[in-house]
Amino acid sequence: MPKITRRKLLISGVAVGGGLAIGFTLWPKSKPEILAGPDETVINAFLKISKSGDVIVLTPQAEMGQGIHTGLPMILAEELDADWSRVTFEEAPVHGDYANVYLMSGMVTESPLPEVLHPVGLWAVEKLARMMNIQVTGGSTSVRNFYEPLRIAGAAARHMLIAAAAEEWGVSAGACETREGVVRHAASGRELAYGALAERAAAVEAPSKVALKDPRDFRIIGTSVPRLDTPAKVAGTAEFGIDVRLPGMLYGAIKASPAFGGRLTGHDAEAIRDMPGVVRVVTSESWVAVVGETYWQAQQALDAMPVTFAADETLSSADIAARFDGLMATGEAHVYEEHGDAAGVLGATPADEVVEARYSVPYLAHACMEPMNATAFVGDEGCQIWAPSQAAALAGQLAAEYLGIEAEKVTVHTTFLGGGFGRRSENDFVLAAVAVSRAVGAPVQLIWSREEDVAQDRYRPATIATLRGALDGDGTPQAWHHRAVCQSVSGSYMGRNMPDMESHQPDPASAEGAAHAAYEIANRTVEHVVDQLPVPVGYWRSVGYTQNSFFTESFVDELADKAGADPFAYRRRMLAGRPRYLAVLDKLEEATKKHLPADPGAGLGIAIVESFEAIVGQALFVTVTDGALTLDRLISVIDCGRAINPDQVVAQVEGGAVYGLTAALYGEITLADGAVEQSNFHDYTMMTLTDSPEFETYIIESGAKLGGVGEPGTPPAAPALTNAIFDATGIRIRDLPVMNHDLTAA
Repeated sequence: MPKITRRKLLISGVAVGGGLAIGFTLWPKSKPEILAGPDETVINAFLKISKSGDVIVLTPQAEMGQGIHTGLPMILAEELDADWSRVTFEEAPVHGDYANVYLMSGMVTESPLPEVLHPVGLWAVEKLARMMNIQVTGGSTSVRNFYEPLRIAGAAARHMLIAAAAEEWGVSAGACETREGVVRHAASGRELAYGALAERAAAVEAPSKVALKDPRDFRIIGTSVPRLDTPAKVAGTAEFGIDVRLPGMLYGAIKASPAFGGRLTGHDAEAIRDMPGVVRVVTSESWVAVVGETYWQAQQALDAMPVTFAADETLSSADIAARFDGLMATGEAHVYEEHGDAAGVLGATPADEVVEARYSVPYLAHACMEPMNATAFVGDEGCQIWAPSQAAALAGQLAAEYLGIEAEKVTVHTTFLGGGFGRRSENDFVLAAVAVSRAVGAPVQLIWSREEDVAQDRYRPATIATLRGALDGDGTPQAWHHRAVCQSVSGSYMGRNMPDMESHQPDPASAEGAAHAAYEIANRTVEHVVDQLPVPVGYWRSVGYTQNSFFTESFVDELADKAGADPFAYRRRMLAGRPRYLAVLDKLEEATKKHLPADPGAGLGIAIVESFEAIVGQALFVTVTDGALTLDRLISVIDCGRAINPDQVVAQVEGGAVYGLTAALYGEITLADGAVEQSNFHDYTMMTLTDSPEFETYIIESGAKLGGVGEPGTPPAAPALTNAIFDATGIRIRDLPVMNHDLTAA
């Protein structure tokens, strides 16, 4: 994006996260062409209004199926008093004013900084996020970050439109009101549509403070409006990364070293020179790409070309398991939570009152439906990138560094994402496209085959954990010790994308779902041992919560079984001071009573997890017949504070559960000779419609601060599944995936 000379008009809001002042920049009236199309007027950084009355909301977060291109416009349109039928969206440009401050706020809330200093720390984080241009979609933060700024932007624009109408009519602004895209003067009956007022309103000085609606007066927020992106997706006009078409565009296919950290040692470009459509072969230290007139031609030539790689390390899954077992026994750990004396209580408790369990989960791929791809054009004037990216700003910065040009000469256009799940916060696929385009001097769309996508993912880390609990005479846990071994997600990601900030320990992402659990246990220790391996690990939907919640909620069920207690009642006992949790549990148990299993081989498993400031309880009914597992019904209850679009909240909870159940049932990435053994959906299995349970989902509107909804449906799914299998069969599954276990022994 070009450099912008702008006047800062800070409209102060308070982030829902507590005391963080968030503002936004009103674009300068002297430079409307930066954002404005024909007959459009820029009102502020989030809003344009056309002369015909269309309300265009600029959305700074990537749309990857989570519905954010509808949810964010709903928030602004509510305070604007817009006519929803005239509201649409447009992808916001890459700019620091759209930084995802909330994503970085955990640096303060998870730090040892005294709570009294949190406001200062949050202020500093906001400045840092804008300076570094952290425009990232992830962590279920989109609504949480932009809820207040968008409300303020809409309310400020409404104030300016009223002022413009009042000036036009020569009346007091206080005598005017708005409704569905129109300013009215009740006394005279006059009215003007927003489109007719937009230019005049843009000249009005923005207010320093605005009054926001009482939530009781909402008429858009809280309703299940249809998604704004659905018509284009149904019609086939929506542009995903793989749909980009440019004049003179070529296509690239890529192959990297199968073994992690490997080098390209040889290739025979002459062998494919005469194949149809082949334009050029491009290489780097670790990969080779063939550029062709069509993707099919490029991929066919790449498959036919002799290529060799070499790697220094050739780890196998067995090697890693042995390393982890050694570290579990002797590795130095970082302690994320310690109060009381868990070790002392466990040591003093009779052996028959101590429960111990070892759990493990494997590496997992993201398996986005749209494989990795990006289109780049490196020319004399700079670099243009079209990418389905969760981190467009970072992609642009890294591309500029790679090319050795100013960041202002790189423009990134974010397309729709055919699934993200954290994988598209990485930039390997973008930088490879930039490298290939620079080599051939033309726009190139680089597409990864499905096999390459699976082989070169940034995986959810394989993890092992040992949990120990000491029970009193009533079966109540008096001590809890959680020790885990895995790679650092944040450290691995930073090493690839922000090496100046690389740090593997501590890594709060590794403790999510383990440390600071809601259960009331007097003596608790949670610790994590980091192993650094060449296997690249990254953010996977719900990050640390996905494995740690499996460990925690499975172990709670084991404790309940040891105590001879009902799983619902046992959790209530430890959540007595947590009314939101209890409300979720109550609703979940109420809903399950309509479907209690009576058939032999039927079972019910539950789990409750708070992640991304939303609480989700899930109850899964299963049937096991002659070793064959059937998922019958999944009931979910979510408290995310307030549902912006209830229908979309339900979709995200259920979609997240499918993602979690798929991984728990089938997900497993294994290594041999340093390379991934899986290649496509035939050996990295996805849940099909016939495998899926019936869904039943409830939303609790608690009025608590906003929680995320994109990821919280995933963490409870795996423990609910394995707890249900235990209830049905008596078989306790502690090592995922389920497909590796024989259920005929029930």
